[in-house]
This record gives sequence, structure tokens and C-alpha cells, in this order.
Amino acid sequence: MLTAEAGIFTLTGSSAEYPAKGGLAQSEDVALVLHTSGTTSRPKIVPLTHANLCTSAENIQLALQLSQSDRSLNMMPLFHIHGLVGVLLSSLSAGASVVCTPGFYAPNFFDWLETFRPTWYSAVPTMHQAILARTEANSETIALCPLRLIRSSSAPLPIRVMMELERAFNNVQVIESYGMTEAAHQMTSNPLAPRERKPGSVGVAAGPEVAIMDQAGKKLPAEEIGEVVIRGANVTSAYENNPSANESAFTKGWFRTGDLGYLDTNGYLFLKGRIKETINRGGEKIFPREVDEVLQDHPAVRQVVTFAAPHTLLGEEVAAAIVLKENASATELEIKEFVSQKLADFKVPRVVLFVDEIPKGPTGKLQRIGLAEKLGLRASDPTAKRPEFVPPRTAREEQLVNIWTFVLGVSPIGINDNFFNWEEILSWRLKLSIAYSNPCTLNYHSRSSLSNQLLPTWR
Repeated sequence: MLTAEAGIFTLTGSSAEYPAKGGLAQSEDVALVLHTSGTTSRPKIVPLTHANLCTSAENIQLALQLSQSDRSLNMMPLFHIHGLVGVLLSSLSAGASVVCTPGFYAPNFFDWLETFRPTWYSAVPTMHQAILARTEANSETIALCPLRLIRSSSAPLPIRVMMELERAFNNVQVIESYGMTEAAHQMTSNPLAPRERKPGSVGVAAGPEVAIMDQAGKKLPAEEIGEVVIRGANVTSAYENNPSANESAFTKGWFRTGDLGYLDTNGYLFLKGRIKETINRGGEKIFPREVDEVLQDHPAVRQVVTFAAPHTLLGEEVAAAIVLKENASATELEIKEFVSQKLADFKVPRVVLFVDEIPKGPTGKLQRIGLAEKLGLRASDPTAKRPEFVPPRTAREEQLVNIWTFVLGVSPIGINDNFFNWEEILSWRLKLSIAYSNPCTLNYHSRSSLSNQLLPTWR
């Protein structure tokens, strides 16, 4: 029976055992082994050398201008590269101090702020949002315990959250960076003032080289979307015991991150999302992050994750899980209307779920892959059942119904019918291509009711 306090242990070994490699550790020796987060696939084993870790720690130190006078508040788990290198080792490399909390508990944050007086902290966006919800009640503590900077990494930070954090913490700099386990954390970072910071971007290369590459391994010019690739002294040389993953992950000395994005003409990286998270809706490709960013601007939305829901005809459909702000309300139709004003029709979520909480991983990252299954969504079957028939009620609705009846050869059509929810969907698309040769051109925006879908423009 164990009677010692938690955290106290003894390491023992037989004197007959000899190390596989004697002497002091060298820069090329493996310092530790971590698993990838497994956000989009089965976790892979990543060996990181002493050189990888030291290089990354120094890169972060330089990017954040850390010095001996800094004190970080580390709420990230130390089994994750963000907490281990992004906060702990980067601080130690600068001779700064670190306060490691027992974990993240939002109600305790401002007590920690007052007790330890940190100069900065780093967290994932879900943590920032939980802290932000408590800033108004703790404005006095914020004033008495000013921060030099706030850092966000490991997941996209909504621009609205970034701006609200800055205002709540009295115009402190909020810096978003981009990292992953295979790079021993940081790859890019938004610069500190007086250099330009671009909200929505994860910044400029902050250590390794960063480029954009197509599927064939050709580097792409500025503004073109492709896969983000990196190379540098902080990047692992290979996965452990995974030849197939190594073959697909490394091209011409570059590591393929699995992320889509582009570099602007000034070298700032803008991410579009993970390649494996891209929604394929009947051949139309949708980046979930793009929909997330629009929904985050809705005044009633606190958190959102856009994800792929199964669909029997289209393959995948756009779905969104939404957590509303306290005392706020919104309907599915309002959400769809809001998105339709800013994005193309095929990007508008057809499935909107209001939930109390969105599933998160062990590091606090919102889970996108597999979310449909976790939320119990089955494949939408547009042939299963038509909505209740409601005839046109106004002259405009009558006009729209007559146009669709004529073009599609389907009758009766009611105002609740959706173009994508019919068994004849494939033949309809063929007929639509013919319809453009008629004197009437149809510009349709598919929403929940037909009266909002069809807006005829007469030549």
C-alpha cells in the first residue's frame, strides 16, 4: 500500500543494467517522446531531440522577448508540447520564472493572477473564452496586476475573442502563434509591437522556414492556398516506427503539416484548416474554420465548431455545434440567415445544433473530427420524408413556386420544400443547367423555406 504524498516516487534499477549509450546526452540524442494530439487521425509517436527542444525554446523566447524579469502562469498540461516547451522551457531558457498550476480552473484564474503576479500567460482559445467570461467581475484585479502579453496557440483564436481580451485586460497585446508537436511547438507567431500584428493570421515564421506546397511537392507563390510545410532545427526527423507516415509527411526535406493555408506578400501565414477536416459537400470543398469565423461574430454565439455531418446523397453536409452566451438566444433559421449574408450558399450549415458544451480533448482543444458521431448525428436522408406541404401564401411565393414547377417539372411544390431534400436531386441539377438557356435566369440561395431560396432576375 502506497502512503507517500502524490508526486513523490523512487526510481530503481539493477546494477547489472547498462545504458545503451554511455556518457552525457548529446544534442542529437532523443530527449523525450510525445504523441500527437490525434485531432485528425490516430496519434503518432514523435521523438524530439535535445536540439529540437532547445531550438524551439529559444525561438519562443525571441518571439515573445522573454527576459529574467518575466513570470509565466502555466495552466497547460506538461504532457502537451504547448505547456512543456511553449511556456516552461521557453521561460527557463530566458532565466525567467514559471508558476505551474494544478490545471486549468477558470474561477481560480484571477486568484492566481493576484497571488503570483505573472507578466504573461499562454493558453488555448477555450481557456481564453472561459477567462474572458469572468473579466468584468474581476476588473479591479486586472488593473492591479497588469500583464505584458497574452499568448494563444494550439487552436484558432477567433478575432472577436482576441479583441475582447485586449479590451478586458486594458489593451494588453494578445499574440496568436501556430505550433505542433512535430515542430517541438512553435512555427509562426504574430510579432509584438511595434511590428505589425494581423488579426486572423498566425503570424510570420518564428524559427523554422515556412512555405506553401501543392500535392505534387511544388512550392506555391504568395496568396495561393496549399499545404503548410516547414523545415528547421526544431522539427523532428521522423515518426517512431511509422514508415508510411514518414513517407507521406516528408517531401524534399520539408515536413508536411497537414494544414491548409497561404502566405501573404509580407510573409504572414493565414490558415484555412486541417486538410482532413475539409468538408466535401457533393464536390464543393468547405473549410470549417471559415464558417467558424463567421459564426463567432454572431452576438449570441459563445463557442462554435463547424464539422462534417454524413449525408446519403452529398456524402457530407455542413453542420455546426453552437454554445450560446448566457441569457442569449438564437434559432436555427437565424443562424443560417446570418451565415448566408456573408458566405456562399453551399457553405451555410444545413444542420445547426445548440449544445451546452462542445466535446474537448485532454488539452482543451475543441474536437471537430468525429463530432457528428459523438453528437449522435446519423446520415441525412433527403428521400426519407418531405416536410409538411404548405402552399404559397403571397403573390411572390406563387411566382417562385410556378418558376420551380416549370423548370424542374415537379409538382406540387410548397414553401417548405428544400432543393437539396428531394429524391430527384441529381436530375434537378441537370435540368438547372438547361434552365440557364431560358429567358429567365435563376439565382437561388437555399435556405429552410422555398420563399427565401429563389430570387428571379429577368433579363
